[in-house]
Amino acid sequence: MFIKSVTNNFLASSVIFILTLMASNSWANSVQVVDVIVTAQGNKHYRFDVSLLHQDTGWDHYANRWEILDETGTILATRTLYHPHVNEQPFTRSLTVSLPDNLRTVIIRGHDNVHQYSGNEKKVILPR
Repeated sequence: MFIKSVTNNFLASSVIFILTLMASNSWANSVQVVDVIVTAQGNKHYRFDVSLLHQDTGWDHYANRWEILDETGTILATRTLYHPHVNEQPFTRSLTVSLPDNLRTVIIRGHDNVHQYSGNEKKVILPR
């Protein structure tokens, strides 16, 4: 009876450990938005300097874009990243866009070609 209990506890602990490891590895390899700087440029134009952190490994797994969304989830603009940044982490890329006058807040999210969206988003108040 004691051996059966120890075996069951070991199996349960092993399953929990493996699931935790899988979840942490998945998160670790997802795109993280680490910084966003927004500069108003007049006439409803804004420059976004977005810094991403991702464990790019090459063409098979890299951060391939970031997006600007409104608070309803509508994509307003996309900055496509055309190549991996294996030796440049974190990295910053810019995009200048025209946004509606009534918009006060946007959301920045990153994307990679394996995990897609990580759930790590930054909410940003637009400067006036």
